[in-house]
This record gives sequence, structure tokens and C-alpha cells, in this order.
Amino acid sequence: MPKPEAVTFKQLRALSAVASCGTMTAAAEMIGLTPPAVHTQLRQLEQHFGCKLLQRGRGGGTGLTLQGEAVLTAARKIEAALTACAERVAAQNEGREGLVNLGVVSTGKYFAPALVARLRRAYPEIEVLLKVGNRDSVLAWLEDGTVDMAIMGRPPRLPRVVSAALGAHPHVLIAPPGHPLARREELFAEDLVGETYIARERGSGTRILMDRFLDRLGEERPYPAIELASNETIKQAVIAGLGLALISRHTVTDELREGRLVELPVRGLPIVRQWYMVYRNDLPMDAASRNIHDFILGLDGAFLPS
Repeated sequence: MPKPEAVTFKQLRALSAVASCGTMTAAAEMIGLTPPAVHTQLRQLEQHFGCKLLQRGRGGGTGLTLQGEAVLTAARKIEAALTACAERVAAQNEGREGLVNLGVVSTGKYFAPALVARLRRAYPEIEVLLKVGNRDSVLAWLEDGTVDMAIMGRPPRLPRVVSAALGAHPHVLIAPPGHPLARREELFAEDLVGETYIARERGSGTRILMDRFLDRLGEERPYPAIELASNETIKQAVIAGLGLALISRHTVTDELREGRLVELPVRGLPIVRQWYMVYRNDLPMDAASRNIHDFILGLDGAFLPS
């Protein structure tokens, strides 16, 4: 009864060497053993399979029996599988292959897909999974390890992260082109008091920035606000004339260029923040994540809307 579980790689290498070289002596030299050692390995292999694997050929050489050919075929498949495995492990060790979860705050969804496409062209064997959510969601993903790294505005205090600036992130006040304030060359705080503002949900980084700006502008006087859950809805609300909005310029590039929205010339705007790449400082970063992180930093903000 064959005992495949007892077969060793050394025995299979001896068989492959004899098949390639045709003699015990040449096979021994090929794999760095003595001829008796090769003979021993082959005898043990035959015992494991319960049959002759070698036969004397014409001219004194050594050939394989039908059973020997079957074992050789399996040995070559095993060797090919191990070689492929070694190449894949090397790729993973070097960060050329793997899985990276990238979190992005909602405002970044306007450039994140193109960035991921760029990453996949640079590292086709690394699967980059994109997760988009508001600031609170991204912070929760960092906290529980759902994402390996994230692109966001203001780095959090908790969880503790390592952060690096990626590029400028300007915020502007937008209005429909027919709004009375759109015809002014310069606007001041008193011009904006009493206007209705379209705001993101609480917990959004854009909402935090807008609240701080309007509180400072109106000396903490309350202002009428309509709360909406997405930048797309906010843009449509402003276009429809429901109010003004403080929003990332990166989210309204097309609308400003096409004249569907205008940027109001308010003194003190735009508010220029930074985009940051962050990752937990207490969690190890694997090689694939490190390559993706360094590649994004190396772009020096070239992926951001101009």
C-alpha cells in the first residue's frame, strides 16, 4: 500500500535528478549528494510506493518505470506549486501583493476613485478597497481596525495616529449665480448675517468647520440652517436657491467651472485646511500598506482637484 505521507522532498529531488541526468553519479553531483546517498533516497521512495520506480536502460543508464513517471509528474507539480508559493510569499513580504483597506471621508469621494485606479496601475497585485463615510465613521473604522489608513481633514486626537499632510484643502462659500450677493466684488460679515445656510450632518468635518466659521462671523448669533446628509444634496439645494453653503472647493469643481454655482468673495475665505493621510500608531503596518501609504505621499497632492 503506497504511503505518500512518508515521502520527502529530498527523495523526490533525487528522482527528478536521476530522470534529468540519466545516471546516479550525475544526479548526485547535480543535487550535491554522494551516489550512495542518492541510491538510499530512491530505495526509500520505492518502499513508500511499494514498487520499482527505476530501471536499467540501454548503455548502462537509469530510466523510469511507468510508476516512476507517475511519481515524477507529481514531483514536478509539487515543485512548481512550491516555486509559485515562494514567489507569492516574496511578493507579500515586499509589499507587491496584498489587501489594503483605505478609508476616506465623504468629501474625498470626488478624488478617491481616481486615486485608487492610480494605485492599482502602480500595484496591480495589491487590492485596494475603498471605504467612504463621514468623519465619525472613519474614526470608528480606525478605532476598530476596519481600515489600514485613512484620508481625512483634521487628524483626530483619538485614536492616536501618525499623520502626514497630502495637500491643500480649501473651503469656500457657494451660492447660485442669480443670488444678490453673487454680484458683489467683496463681502463682509454683516453681508452674510440673516442668510440661510445648507449644512452637513453633525459629526461631519465640513459641518464642524462651518459652525466655527459662522459662529465667529456672527459673534455666535444663531443662523437659519437646513441640515442635509450629503454634499451632492447640498449642492442641489444651493442651486435651487434654498440657501448658501460652506463647502470643500474640491466637491464643486465642475459646478463652479460650468457656472451652475459661484464662489462668493467673502473676506477671510477660502479657509485652507490640509488633507492628511493617517494610520494608527499602535498597529503594525504590513508591507503592502506601507507601499500604498508611501506611494500616495509621493504624489505630493497631484491627485487632488486643481
